[in-house]
Amino acid sequence: MNEYNGDDNRPIEGEAGEQAPASKSAHELLAPASDGRAARRSRQSRNRFVVFLNFLVSGIVLVTIAAGFVFYIGKQVFDGKGPSTEDAVFLVKPSTGANAIAGGLEERGLVSDAQIFRIGIQIYGNQGKLKAGEYAIPAGASMHRIMDILESGKSILHSLTIPEGLTVAQAFERIAKDDVLTGEMPAEQPPEGSLAADTQQFTRGATRQEIIHRMTAEQKKLVGSIWEKRAPGLPLKDVNEFVTLASIVEKETGVPEERPRVAAVFINRLKHHMRLQSDPTIIYGLFGGEGRPAGRPIFQSDVEKPTPYNTYLIDGLPPTPIANPGRAALEAVAHPADTNDLYFVADGTGGHAFASTLAEHNRNVARWRKIEKERKDADGAGTSPQTDTSPAN
Repeated sequence: MNEYNGDDNRPIEGEAGEQAPASKSAHELLAPASDGRAARRSRQSRNRFVVFLNFLVSGIVLVTIAAGFVFYIGKQVFDGKGPSTEDAVFLVKPSTGANAIAGGLEERGLVSDAQIFRIGIQIYGNQGKLKAGEYAIPAGASMHRIMDILESGKSILHSLTIPEGLTVAQAFERIAKDDVLTGEMPAEQPPEGSLAADTQQFTRGATRQEIIHRMTAEQKKLVGSIWEKRAPGLPLKDVNEFVTLASIVEKETGVPEERPRVAAVFINRLKHHMRLQSDPTIIYGLFGGEGRPAGRPIFQSDVEKPTPYNTYLIDGLPPTPIANPGRAALEAVAHPADTNDLYFVADGTGGHAFASTLAEHNRNVARWRKIEKERKDADGAGTSPQTDTSPAN
């Protein structure tokens, strides 16, 4: 049975199945009523963040794809065939930066895009590694290959040949005229015979001083090594006499196989205290390192003119070499042929006829003069009186 408290519509506390509402605190009474709007705002904020995040990720993906595409295209250009249609030479001066190099390559038509070349060398870690020099760039070379060439430092090598038998003055003239070399010539020339008769290789921009220093060092090393291994009993007091005699042998014959025999003639004459009577020494005494003017013959008056180098008038060797001897002439003097020859004269074939006695030599001289006369008659032109100055007595 239910009890009522005077309100017909509200059950009293304790009515079966119902609980009286609990009393609220002051804080709860003052708090705004919750109608779900805050929750909706929270959900909206989360949705906007998700949208932004999705946009950001999508953008990153698109940028990555675009960058990858650009990188792929750039690499194809960097590794692909270049625009040049013929071989070229490209000069990188010292202290030239990558930007200037790339610009220069584009201006020369060796690369299609300087910017791609600059980016390429950065990607490959070669920024600052491209070396100064003069480089051969093949036709159609890719940017990649050009980068490798410039990074390698393998510049084009130029050559300067100083033939055996040139004097120091004549060698200096060739060095001074070479337009690939730079710098001034030395104020003073090194001693006669002190330059290596050889082919020097160098890169553009090498100095003349460097080449001369190298030639001097090479000749000193060559002479020293051959002198140390010379045959015993040579009538030569020192290295200067050794180089001097080698220079005379160098000037006397251009036939390689004759050099040891020509050297033997002079060695034998020194041992017998005979004068060397060598034409090239007369010429050097008259004209020095500048050499005899072309076509100028040797006159009898030249033979009789005293100079420190005229071996028709002086005993023994001249005071200095008369040219720069090559290896073959130095080897010939260090190891002369084992003969008794004391004379030689031209034989008409470019070589010489050798003899160990004066009588045999005179017969060889007579044959040579007959050949000379026949040639003059065939040419139909006379020449000024000239003497044969081969070792004769």
